[in-house]
Amino acid sequence: MPFGFDTRVLALAREPFPNGSIVIARFAQCAAMIALAVIALASVGVYRASTSDNDLPTEYAMVDKAIQSNLGE
Repeated sequence: MPFGFDTRVLALAREPFPNGSIVIARFAQCAAMIALAVIALASVGVYRASTSDNDLPTEYAMVDKAIQSNLGE
């Protein structure tokens, strides 16, 4: 093999620490799992808010109107 290619390949294969790509891949995998968990929790929250039977949107509208009228003075 030309220019010591086989020596370089064996040296890289026996390297005790990877070149950093494994670290980046693990970090990306962890970040993706955390993002999926946040998306799942947000989806559950939106679903529960949209199917609830209480009058919270009406109460929010009343409070919003009161805030707008007090800020206008």
